[in-house]
Amino acid sequence: MNSGSRKQLRGNALGLIHAVAIGVAGTAPSYSIAASTAALIGAVGALAPASLLYCGLIMIGIALAFVNLNRVYPDSGASYAWVGRVFNRDLGFLTGWAVLVASALFMVSATIPAATATLLLLAPDLAEHKHWVIAVSAGWLLVISAVVVRGMHLTGRVQTVMTATEILVLGGLTISALWQYGPQALSHWSWDSFAPSAFSPETFAAGAVIALFFFWGWDVTLNVSEETTDSGRTPGIAAGLAMLVILCAFMAFATVTLVVLSEPEIEASGANVVFAVADKLFPRPWSYLAVLAVMLSSVGTLETSVLQFGRTLFAKSRAGEMHARWSRVHPRWDTPHLATYLIAAIGILLLLLSLGFPTVDAVMKASINAIGLEIAFYYGLAGLACAWHFRHQARRHWRVALLAVLWPLLSVLVLWAAAGLAATSMDGITLAIGLGGIAVGVVPLLLFRSQRLPHA
Repeated sequence: MNSGSRKQLRGNALGLIHAVAIGVAGTAPSYSIAASTAALIGAVGALAPASLLYCGLIMIGIALAFVNLNRVYPDSGASYAWVGRVFNRDLGFLTGWAVLVASALFMVSATIPAATATLLLLAPDLAEHKHWVIAVSAGWLLVISAVVVRGMHLTGRVQTVMTATEILVLGGLTISALWQYGPQALSHWSWDSFAPSAFSPETFAAGAVIALFFFWGWDVTLNVSEETTDSGRTPGIAAGLAMLVILCAFMAFATVTLVVLSEPEIEASGANVVFAVADKLFPRPWSYLAVLAVMLSSVGTLETSVLQFGRTLFAKSRAGEMHARWSRVHPRWDTPHLATYLIAAIGILLLLLSLGFPTVDAVMKASINAIGLEIAFYYGLAGLACAWHFRHQARRHWRVALLAVLWPLLSVLVLWAAAGLAATSMDGITLAIGLGGIAVGVVPLLLFRSQRLPHA
């Protein structure tokens, strides 16, 4: 076998710290906070921190499913591989296809904020020009793809530096806000503001639709399990630690936003809440550190999306469910380079197509809403696969019953209910992209079904 057809990724390329950094970056804390906090507060007001807490507990249930399944079946295909093993390979294929489609669409919604933040720092007058934003977006996509192709060791180090810088900025803003507004902040952490009874079914659902999707992306730690030390254990620990970091970050900054900004200021900030808070706490140019944090966050989550697409396509191809070329690894860097080049090309194409939208905001809204449906689809199926796989062991061990069956299953039900509610308010084009993107997977499923290889 020549080196161009090898199908083995480089093991032990990532340690625990790098894996945690990749998991945190996958959720894009600064970007998620900047893009969604105003909408969340608009939906539930002062209950925003509590909404993030409860929805974080739901997402922890999905994380437990990933951790438990990875312990049994470490695989770079993650949810695709597990659903195929536990249920059937057709359903597994569509699960993996949803990951591929969501990652491809995210090439647009991740690169645009990175480009906008870059232009705000370097050439503010160009930040509102769509063509400049798309051009810089394409540049970031090419740079990040080049880093990912060079191997997980380099990728992990770059990601760790970016994530550490981002968390330091967010932490600095939070500490400064608590120093200046301490008494007001404490009022948002009373029992009344976190009691489940504070929510009506309508307000909880409205918050959940937004808050649940704050957390998407941590699961990339399981896609790089084959390249992580102690692949059956370390990725699960990394996912758990990443979830803890981002849950604390989201809740803390939601509280800070409520304390530092007035309601009109929150509404006016739109997708720039982090900068609005920083501008209130620090004089310029120091407040521009918030723009830097959002830029690094967007670039970091772009990197994890490229990773997730490449590893999922690699796993599907290795199993004979996609063309064999995508399972080839680079003879020197041991990465699925062709799969990485493919997502870069798809991203550039989608960015060019996005020029047809009237504004950048319209591009962002359409891609994020469509991605939400695909996230709910594959997260939910992974949660169900975990509950089904461990159902017999649950009869003998209460911890298995709670952590591998009941919690993941309940999380799936709430997640799908929230996604269904969100879908009722989406337009036809967004639904067609989100659900149609999954349905299109039936074509390659039928095309490659006869070439499947048996499970290892």
